Amino acid sequence: MIIHFLGANKQVTGSRYCLESAGGKILIDCGLFQERDYRERNWCPSPVDVTELDAVVLTHVHIDHCGLLPRLVAEGFRGPIYMTRPSQDLLGMMLHDTARIQKEDAAYKIRRHKKASHKPPRPVKPLYTEEDVERTLPLASGVDYGEQVSLSDDLCVTFHDAGHILGSSMLEIKAGSQGDATTIVFSGDIGLENKPIVRDPTFFQQADFVVMESTYGDRNHAPAGNVEDELAAVIQRTVGRGGNVVIPTFAVERAQELMYHLARLCLAGRIPQLPVYLDSPMAINATDVFKRHRDCYDSEAWQLIMQGQEPFDFPGLVMTRSSDESRAINQVKGPAIIMSTSGMCTAGRIKHHLRQNIGRPESTILFVGYQAHGSLGRHIVEGKEEVRIHGRKYAVEAEIVQLSGFSGHADQAGLVRWLSHFAAAPQQVFLTHGDAEAAECLQQKIIQESGWTVKIPEYGEIVDLG
Repeated sequence: MIIHFLGANKQVTGSRYCLESAGGKILIDCGLFQERDYRERNWCPSPVDVTELDAVVLTHVHIDHCGLLPRLVAEGFRGPIYMTRPSQDLLGMMLHDTARIQKEDAAYKIRRHKKASHKPPRPVKPLYTEEDVERTLPLASGVDYGEQVSLSDDLCVTFHDAGHILGSSMLEIKAGSQGDATTIVFSGDIGLENKPIVRDPTFFQQADFVVMESTYGDRNHAPAGNVEDELAAVIQRTVGRGGNVVIPTFAVERAQELMYHLARLCLAGRIPQLPVYLDSPMAINATDVFKRHRDCYDSEAWQLIMQGQEPFDFPGLVMTRSSDESRAINQVKGPAIIMSTSGMCTAGRIKHHLRQNIGRPESTILFVGYQAHGSLGRHIVEGKEEVRIHGRKYAVEAEIVQLSGFSGHADQAGLVRWLSHFAAAPQQVFLTHGDAEAAECLQQKIIQESGWTVKIPEYGEIVDLG
């Protein structure tokens, strides 16, 4: 059995693995590379022959895990794409939104290059179109948590809760006959325990091999205290200055978690009533999906529902779908909260809101999620005095705040705790989906505490599992 490491190696986007056995060949995730240094990989042909793949299996539908699916289909893949039912409901809006963002960004770049009277390094066009997305969606197949699905003659998969976003899963893949099967667990993105809305991540007792994320492998989250206290303080401080709170937001889970907390703060009278814009068609559509899949909620969210309170609605909330509605936000006088995608500020409407607010000392740019190396968001949180947005440089004058309590990923302690539930050492643990420093730090931590064999694969590396 062979595993090809085709993305998220010593970096946090582009998750993609190919698992090849005697009787089958599957792809686990097919994500977009989002860091500036690696985006060219999105344009490369698939490293494996797509016509040989029996199936694709998704851990979840964040774009760095599913965003290259339309390219895969355009190259000739015609097999099933398995995921949980909530993920299936979210997939179309995620891919369509990404296609629209790429189309808008390509059009903007063309206008900018014309204005600058110079040619871009290559013809500017979207990575894929909405038509490509439409050819992809019929291949999606939703399954239940705990349901075992046959992928090929000797490969099957069971989906387990990952606690990361709605529909996120850990994959338990078995290769070979039932009596002598090899078990490989793909962690996907491991969520925090006791997060609102979604259930906690699953713990396993046995696996022969483990492929796990290491996003926060070199650090523990700062003591979160009370997330709502910290959020309320930022809002009150910014409103006092007369500024806007601009929040780069991941459309699935982070946007809904923010709405959940803002609803509680508003209903409790702990923040002033002011306009709260959810400026992302994808986040708005995702919220509708959340409402349809209440069976995936945790007990805390159900308690709120049973009290007659809607987790995703409150006075002042404004949903903006169209570009005209988005542009109109900049004409609003007075303080407001603006949540917009993308969460790492790599594309989309958030860049326009940053242009309007990053130079205003009275405003706050509030980050509530991980910022990958090379992303605009990372430059801002690292304290750059000047950043480039849409080809122009802007001085960073706004207050910059990062709240760790909103992270969707387990920290180092959480990752080690997740591994500690295995009753016996796996033959090998592979660390992916983390910057090199984070993965190396977690590798040393695991080796020191358990003595297990831990490897950090290189991009494109092929490992024989025996």
